[in-house]
Amino acid sequence: MPSLVTPALPAGTLAALTQPSLDGDGGLRLRPWRAADADTVVAAYTDPDIQRWHCRTMTPGEARDWIDRWPARWQAGTGAGWAVTDGGAVAGQISLRRIDLAEALAEVSYWVLPHARGRRVAGRALAALTGWSFGTLGLHRVEVCHSTANLASCRVASRAGYALEGTKRGEARHTDGWHDMHLHARIS
Repeated sequence: MPSLVTPALPAGTLAALTQPSLDGDGGLRLRPWRAADADTVVAAYTDPDIQRWHCRTMTPGEARDWIDRWPARWQAGTGAGWAVTDGGAVAGQISLRRIDLAEALAEVSYWVLPHARGRRVAGRALAALTGWSFGTLGLHRVEVCHSTANLASCRVASRAGYALEGTKRGEARHTDGWHDMHLHARIS
């Protein structure tokens, strides 16, 4: 059934671009994932804090598949993922885990490896990705959604200028049960 609203961004918007590397404050760099990063992804998903909030583990094969899927998601315009590097070493990940081009909307996901915590890696990466999402990609709205129990994620979103819009009650199932989720957003 035809829509009466013209899509905010046309299909193929991402596919028309080469996925960039993005520079953040303090030498931080967001770059597309590489096959050589698979061991780091496996290690990340063995970290109890990353497991707690992202609710998964990964085998080496699953990590390779996870990395291999990002280019296809970019081409389809449904997602985009970056390794966050600090001084050349992977410190974390950030992604537009869900993109809706017609609505010019994306949801961000991020995690930081234990050795890089406490240096505002997630916040600096979020600032760089937000700037690119609005300035180059042309998104209208970017959201961060996290468990209300994840105070660190709440601080990251707030410091990056993402206003807390509300709480989605019982919205996500974690290993310890249903969690209420905070919804933060920025508008271009």
